[in-house]
Amino acid sequence: MSKRAVLLVNLGSPESTSVPHVRRYLREFLGDERVIDINPRWLAKLLVNCVITPTRAPKSAKAYQEIWTAEGSPLVVTSKSVRQKLATELGSEAPVYLAMRYDQPSIASVLAQMIVDGVTDVLLFPQYPHYAMSSWETVVVKVQDEAAKLTRPLAIETVQPFYEDADYIEALYQVSAPYLAMPHDMLLVSYHGIPVRHLRKADSSKAHCTLVNDCCNTCSPAHATCYKAQVLKTTQAFVKRAGITAEKHTVSFQSRLAGEPWLTPYTDFELERLPKEGKKRLLVMTPAFVTDCLETLEEIAGEGKEEFLHAGGEWFQHVPCLNDQPPYIDFLAGRVRAWLGGRKPVSVQAGQRAQTLAPAV
Repeated sequence: MSKRAVLLVNLGSPESTSVPHVRRYLREFLGDERVIDINPRWLAKLLVNCVITPTRAPKSAKAYQEIWTAEGSPLVVTSKSVRQKLATELGSEAPVYLAMRYDQPSIASVLAQMIVDGVTDVLLFPQYPHYAMSSWETVVVKVQDEAAKLTRPLAIETVQPFYEDADYIEALYQVSAPYLAMPHDMLLVSYHGIPVRHLRKADSSKAHCTLVNDCCNTCSPAHATCYKAQVLKTTQAFVKRAGITAEKHTVSFQSRLAGEPWLTPYTDFELERLPKEGKKRLLVMTPAFVTDCLETLEEIAGEGKEEFLHAGGEWFQHVPCLNDQPPYIDFLAGRVRAWLGGRKPVSVQAGQRAQTLAPAV
């Protein structure tokens, strides 16, 4: 007899804010070949282990100290709350498990526990609305790799990127509505950045991304694996739902490494530019993340606010992520129940994806 269960997978965090724990986390995170995809791999490992991690670990440890709570990492604590609330909502319909792509609880350990618990069928729900090889894809590949090592097989189906799913957009709107009601001059929608090269790599046609004029707004099958096209669709759907005009919002990309072009405009540049253009009261949303984490709490709500005010801004408000709010739990439960009811685990608007893995894999 089959036993079905849900597996939520999020990014993960260091075990603590100590430099050794942060160093271990960064080595696993940055050592992922879908995050830093330099070849040959020995060169990537040398760069991560001998250059980036030793320099970055102390700085990152200090940054994590700024956001750490008595319960631990905000991302992990909130993710556990999401798991618990979704489990409560589903009741006896299906158990809910939680794993992290990096650090603990590991994907391998959670899959092993599912086997012990008698689970046979799994709905994998990556906690990323958009496709990127360094987020959604690496979760799916890691789960499949670890599942292949198990003592018995698991039937795994995967929820596709839900970037313009009507229920996801509605959840974004419901959670952000109280903040949108605050007087503001501009809404900055800031997404996690990726190298431009990753867009080209994910384009299986090798003839669209960054090559066609206005490629993100020119219909193409390449959009199924195009991070930039998907975040723009999220923004378009959200501002339409919220009734936000074109002159009242703009898009930017945060976090980048030096050495090659990343998606622009850069968020830190926008935080300096906007006050000079009279946009003194700023709301900032970060829809690439469903859970508040280091990037949203320290980089945007902390450093970003300081940058904006220093540049002449007068008021700054970060809109929290979906976190464990009821609209997001409702969205998750809806997708799980659709799967339990026999429907394919795809999102409403992204159902054209025919493959679990991106063609780039």
